[in-house]
Amino acid sequence: MSEGKSSEMTREERLAAKLRENLRRRKAQTREMREEPPHENGESDAQDLSKTGEPS
Repeated sequence: MSEGKSSEMTREERLAAKLRENLRRRKAQTREMREEPPHENGESDAQDLSKTGEPS
């Protein structure tokens, strides 16, 4: 019976490690997005594409 608990803890530890890894990756992505220089007119590419269908 203790064997089942031991594998359950291993699964929990594995999930916790994946969550930490995901959080680090998301924080890094957020930092990269903040560091990108803004466009001259202050609009993003997505806004440019949605207005005309072509990049400006």
